[in-house]
Amino acid sequence: MVQGLTPREQLSGDHTCDVAIVGAGFGGLWTAYYLKKADPSLRVTVVEAEIAGYGAAGRNGGFVSSGIAGSGARYARRNGWDSVHRAEREVLHGIDEIGRVVSLEGIDCGYNKAGALTVATTEPQLQRVRARIEAKHRSGLGAEDIRFLNPDECTEFLRGPEGLLGASYTPHCARVDPARLARGLADVCERLGVKIYEQSPAEHLGPRLVQCRNGRISAEVVVRATESYTIRERGQRRKFLPLYSLLIATEPLPQETWDELGWRDGIGYSDIGHLFYYAQRSLDGRIVVGGRGAPYRLTKPVSPENEQNAHVYERLVQTLHEAFPAVAQARITHHWGGSLAVPRDWCMRTTFDRDSGLGFVGAFGGHGVTASNISGRTMRDLILGHDTDLTSLPWVGHHTRNWEPEPLRFIASMAIHKTLASADAYEERTGKPAKRVRLVAPFLPPGH
Repeated sequence: MVQGLTPREQLSGDHTCDVAIVGAGFGGLWTAYYLKKADPSLRVTVVEAEIAGYGAAGRNGGFVSSGIAGSGARYARRNGWDSVHRAEREVLHGIDEIGRVVSLEGIDCGYNKAGALTVATTEPQLQRVRARIEAKHRSGLGAEDIRFLNPDECTEFLRGPEGLLGASYTPHCARVDPARLARGLADVCERLGVKIYEQSPAEHLGPRLVQCRNGRISAEVVVRATESYTIRERGQRRKFLPLYSLLIATEPLPQETWDELGWRDGIGYSDIGHLFYYAQRSLDGRIVVGGRGAPYRLTKPVSPENEQNAHVYERLVQTLHEAFPAVAQARITHHWGGSLAVPRDWCMRTTFDRDSGLGFVGAFGGHGVTASNISGRTMRDLILGHDTDLTSLPWVGHHTRNWEPEPLRFIASMAIHKTLASADAYEERTGKPAKRVRLVAPFLPPGH
């Protein structure tokens, strides 16, 4: 049974434990889970500013997806391509590992591994789809892991939009209700003996100490798992660019609409535009659509005020109607979003310094559902001093320089958005690749 939204008790007074974890998103909860499973005698405490899964962990599109978080080329420069190829395989294993834990622990989150389509509706998009498949094959994956589908083959999974030219298909993707997964995982951690304090924001964390508003924790190991909320702490503002991924959801759709769409339950769906979108069939029969821009504000970059945006809302509604005309009359009942922690090079990292006892999991940049599970298992091994395949993956010990100071970061984010939007419009109009994307390529995630 998944706990509701009633907050757990707040931290009060002094507390001592072996491992203190700041942040009850996926990174923090998976770390706590695997530590207690490996060594039940460990005293593990998690402190959370809101409630478990409050941030992007509970507010994303529900894709347990493949693909490494970051640039393979950047990782390879320090660790070699062999480590990158092992990372690609570990991500595929991570999808199944999440499914294993969900089944083992009885977490009611609708996990359904049916795969994902990435579609192309213009010639430049088709070129990018083919190039991405070829890159994956060069990294050691095979046709059983990712392959090209022509428009007729796509209908086996979903009747695509008008003008569909082709798609890539991977079986390595699952659907979950992310909020149910986060809250369910928190419940499992408590059953294992993890102590979770909610509505207890950490005002400072350092070697062997976490200072909260009404109490503090002394611990041999302190793990930061605060993702985009890290920038609220003094001296941390430039660590991440907090970008909001926004979503809308329709009302529950009748079965005849799903029959008309031909949408196999559990199949994830996205396009490969520069301002891409993604879509999911929810547990209760809605279509959830997200993407089409990631707003960033100069003031209050991480705030509930940013979880809705009228311009993105309009673009998402238009995208929904164009991609799925059968739902043109369906009511839009939800509009929300979560803040992603985007590092300067878009590469995730898992670090642990044994001398200070400080650890870090995060910088997932939009890949957090799967990447956080890998980071949690890796942090377990680092803390316990185990030398494993996980501890030699390319993001372990990876470091990233800070983002540029404001207002340069804000100006750059606005320029990037305008450039990508105009590039999509140009490609749709001309059928030719938009070379202007090269101007902002250094600031973009891998794949652009």
